[in-house]
Amino acid sequence: MSAPARRTDAVQNRTRIVEAARAALAESRHVHLNEIAKRAGVGQGTLYRNFPNREALLAEVYRRDVEELVSAASALLAEHEPVEALRHWLDRVIDYAEIKRGVLAALEPVAWQDLVAHSHNPIEGALAQLLDAGKAAGSLRTDVDAHGALLLIAYLGRLERGEWESTARPLMNVILDGLRRPDADR
Repeated sequence: MSAPARRTDAVQNRTRIVEAARAALAESRHVHLNEIAKRAGVGQGTLYRNFPNREALLAEVYRRDVEELVSAASALLAEHEPVEALRHWLDRVIDYAEIKRGVLAALEPVAWQDLVAHSHNPIEGALAQLLDAGKAAGSLRTDVDAHGALLLIAYLGRLERGEWESTARPLMNVILDGLRRPDADR
């Protein structure tokens, strides 16, 4: 009977560690594992059992953010009209991009290139789902696909960290406005 409880504890510990790492990345690019263990309320041994090194932990933060971003597309479409779902999803992209920047800055180039390569198609697929719903509803342009929209969004990565807060959301609104059909009701 105690094995399932430990298993639940292990899953909860792993989740707390990832959440603590994500929070630390939002604050600084310099993430120290002992600080993350303290934030998560676990010992260093627990952290290292789950993540043998810093790179493994940061890669898991990145993967979880991608999974959440991708799964959010369907959930948002179930709750909102396509343009509003897209707006909420793009807000999540901004949050995701901020963490992505921290992860990529903290990882070696070979490691982050592999992560980005594996996340591109699922993210593009989620965006295509949102755009297709808007096109079908007549609210989004039909001449822009997910690949083109991602190219526009990717340029936000060129923003300096200091200008991110004040600039990313207004620019994302410009992208959203550009995706709307000019003749669609707003």
